[in-house]
Parts: sequence; structure tokens; C-alpha cells
Amino acid sequence: MSFIDTSSKSSLLDSGKGNPTYIMMLTLVATLGGLLFGYDTAVVNGAEKSLVEFYISKALNPDYYNYAFLLISQYKILVVVVLYIVALVISAQMVRLLGMKKGGVSSGIILAILTVYVIQYLGQVIPESADTVGLKSIADSAKGFIISSALIGCIIGGASAGFVSKSIGRKKGLIISASAFTVSAIGAWKPEAFNFFGTLDVYSFVVYRIIGGIGVGLASMLSPMYIAEIAPANVRGKLVSWNQFAIIFGMLVIYFVNYFIAKSGNEEWLVTEGWRWMFFSGVIPAGIFLVLLIFVPETPRFLVMKGKDSKALEVLKRISGTDSADAILKEIKDTLHDKSVPWLSYGFFVIFIGITLSVFQQFVGINVVLYYAGNIFRNMGASTDTSLLQTIIVGAINLLFTVLAIFTVDRFGRKPLMVIGALIMAVSMFCLGLTFSMHYEGMLALVFMLLYTAGFAMSWGPVTWVLLSEIFPNSVRGAMSIAVAAQWIANLIISWTFPMMNDNTWLTEKFNHGFSYWIYGVMGILAAWFVWKLVPETKGKSLEEMEKLWKK
Repeated sequence: MSFIDTSSKSSLLDSGKGNPTYIMMLTLVATLGGLLFGYDTAVVNGAEKSLVEFYISKALNPDYYNYAFLLISQYKILVVVVLYIVALVISAQMVRLLGMKKGGVSSGIILAILTVYVIQYLGQVIPESADTVGLKSIADSAKGFIISSALIGCIIGGASAGFVSKSIGRKKGLIISASAFTVSAIGAWKPEAFNFFGTLDVYSFVVYRIIGGIGVGLASMLSPMYIAEIAPANVRGKLVSWNQFAIIFGMLVIYFVNYFIAKSGNEEWLVTEGWRWMFFSGVIPAGIFLVLLIFVPETPRFLVMKGKDSKALEVLKRISGTDSADAILKEIKDTLHDKSVPWLSYGFFVIFIGITLSVFQQFVGINVVLYYAGNIFRNMGASTDTSLLQTIIVGAINLLFTVLAIFTVDRFGRKPLMVIGALIMAVSMFCLGLTFSMHYEGMLALVFMLLYTAGFAMSWGPVTWVLLSEIFPNSVRGAMSIAVAAQWIANLIISWTFPMMNDNTWLTEKFNHGFSYWIYGVMGILAAWFVWKLVPETKGKSLEEMEKLWKK
């Protein structure tokens, strides 16, 4: 595949000399990374209740004192280790962001300070023994950690994706991603059989989920990057949006898989065995993705970066035809004049835009709906089977309106969709919180959840990825990884804290599970303002034109 950074008016591919069928085939292979992204992150939706029953609930039973003690003590250690690794990855990103040649000392200081504060904080909030008051709160925190554990890997994978794409290439990076998906699906299926870590089985499960998250994090950047590098400017938004379609389609597929697995046995079987098959089912799409990646070429842009012009030309001939290949190769080489410039070469504003877009995409609360929809519907009074069926409805609405965004993003532009979508989400979340607080759960709450999902799917779901693939200049394209890492950090924060707010005794008594949705509503208002005031429109602009914009 090639990174064809040309305007819609002058690009040779836009002139009709390209091979759109071949481009679409490569796009579809790349979007399997998006499908696994959605599949792997949404699988916990159906397994969440069973995981809590299987691993967490018995810790609250006095007969399982030793188990509760180990659960708490290992939780403290694991959280410190995980946050240390995340801090290491982020500090490495900061070194690259600031263009420092030697960042070891500053990174070490950052990590040391962070670790001291984390240990001090955990020593205050996590009890030393299982009989300490507050075990219920710790169980809620551990629940959020276990359910959202894949997001830790997403942070690591997302932050590393820029380095991976530059050092070993887009294709090999996606192969690593597919391999991580496969290992995670097998390990999460039988964490006790593959427990090589000396921990409780629940934390063996967490480790395998983190491995899968690394695959998600890599795919979350490399798949849209891969697609953007082959797309003409006038259809780039549409093709990159297909990656978001694949993410949502993957979610919808696993919602169906979870539903039919849940229907295969009773509640007891679901708690002991059913959830395992939900995770193991991911082996099938991961294996298909891994096999197909063997047959796709590396991108001409990466080949040119590595001085392999002849191989790049061969790939370009397959993509765009022999008549155009030489000229397109020259275009690529002309845009690679600054291959190793610091990420702040265009100022901090472009980095700020990317990070803030990513953070708002999560702070509006979408993954609370996607990960905890079953829990939310059970709070409305639905049974397990009914809640999973309602989750399928949410997934179908998500998919339908994502398709709408695909066919409108290049027509109406990025900004209008983002602003309108954020306002729809904000109103929906305010109303959803109100229905809970006033005990009007049921059909009305479902309507507001579906409206919220539609608002996200037509805007911040696909269009954020379009903007991230377009706003970063060619010479600092790796800086997209810091925005992706920020997105996963925000995702982790939202997913980890939702059970703490939603299951908090005091908040439940006062607001009946409605409080957290008002927080997400406020975030929707702020997101709309941010895009309206600060984000540039990228519709129809080539990647070179965006580079000139930031230079100004």
C-alpha cells in the first residue's frame, strides 16, 4: 500500500488512473484490525456479570478470607506494576515529543515520583487485610480494573504504535497485533491452565487481557494509518471511516456471539464456563486476520523511508498502474524530506488538538455504554438474556449510524458532524441520568441510550479517527501515537471509574445510578465547544495542505 499524500484536484490516483479495486481489497484487510478492536474490547460486555460472580463475589464471603486477602494484596502490587509500565511508555513518548536525544534521567525522575505517589495512595485506599472496613469499595475497584484491564494494554500498544510503524513497518506491526489477539483469546479462555505468572488465576486472566489490549492499541493506530496511506484525498474520509465501521461491526458480532453462548446453558454454566467461550471465540477472526496479512504488501511510504525505492515502485505499479507509479513515487519522496524531525516541529497546538480530540471521544462516555450496557440494562430490571438482546439493539444502531457517517463525512465535512453529534450525546446523557434518578427506567431510558449511541456513531466514533489520520503532518506522523495513547488512558479512566460511581452506595441512594451520566453530558457540551472553536476543517484537503496549515 502507498501513502499517497496528494490533493483531490491534482492527485494521479484521483484522475482515475489508479486501481480502486485493489485499494479497496487492501482497505478491507486493514479494517480487520478495526473489527478485532471492536470484538476484543466489547467481549467483556457479555462476560462482565459472570467474571464478577466467578472471581470477585466470593471475596466478600467470610469463608474465603485467604482468597480475599490475596485478591487485595496482589491487586495493590499489580496496579503499581501496571501504572509503572504505563508511566514508562508515556515518559518515552514525552522524550520523543520534546525531541530530546537523551531522556533517561528525566524519565527516571518522572517514574520515581509517580511510583512513590501511587504506592502512598494505594496504601491509604487499599486495606492490608480482608477484614478491613471498606472491602465492598475495594471489590468495586477491582471489578473495574479486571473489566477494563485490556485498556492498559491498549495504552501500551497505542503509545508504541508510532515507534513500531516507523521501525518495522505498518504490515509487521499489524502482524504483531493479530498475534497478540490470538494469544489473548486463548489465555483468557483458560487463565488457570496458562498461568505462568505466579498470581491468582484472575490476574492471569488480566495479563492475557492486557496482551490483547496491546494488539488493540497497535491496530487502533496502524489500521487507519494503513488505510489513509492508500486513499485519495477526496475519498480518504470515507475509506478511513470504514475502519470505524469494522470496529462497530466487530462489536455487533460479539454481541450476537455472547447472546447465543448465554442461551446455550443456565446461569450457573454461564458463570463457570460460558464466559470462557466468549473470549475464545476471538481466535477465529484473529486467525483470519493473521493469515490475510501475509499476502498484503508493505506500504510504499515505509519502503521509501527505508531506502527501498525499487520495492516501493513495484507496489505502486500494482496499486496505481505503470503509467503513474514513477510520478507517485516522486511525490512520496518529496514529502519525506523531514523524516526524523522532533514532534514539536509544528508547535504544540497540533499535538494538543490530537490529544484533546482523543480524550473527549472517551470522556463523553461511549465505552460505558459499550462495555457496561448489560449492567445498565440490568439496572433497568432486565434479565441477563434480555439485557444481552437489548445490547444487540444498541450495536445495530451503532452500526447503522456509522454507515451514515461514512457517506456524509466527505459531503458535510468533519466539524459539523462532530459538533452536532456532541450536542445530541450531551442531551441524551442528561436525559438518561434524569430517567434513572426519577426511577423512570424502562423504554424511555432505552430510547435515550439509543439516541446517544446514534449521536456518537454519526460523529465522534468514525470522524475522530478521520481527523487524527489527517491533521498530523507527514514528517511527524508518528506523533499520532501519543494521541492514541491519550485516548486509551481516557478510556481506562472512564471504564475503571464507572463501577465506582455506578455502584457507590451513597450515589445510588441519592441519584439511583443517574449521577455518572450527567458527568458525561457535561463532557459532551465541552467537546462541542472545543471542535467549534479550535479544530480546523480537513474536508477535501490533501495531507500536504494540512502540513502548510500547521506551518502557518
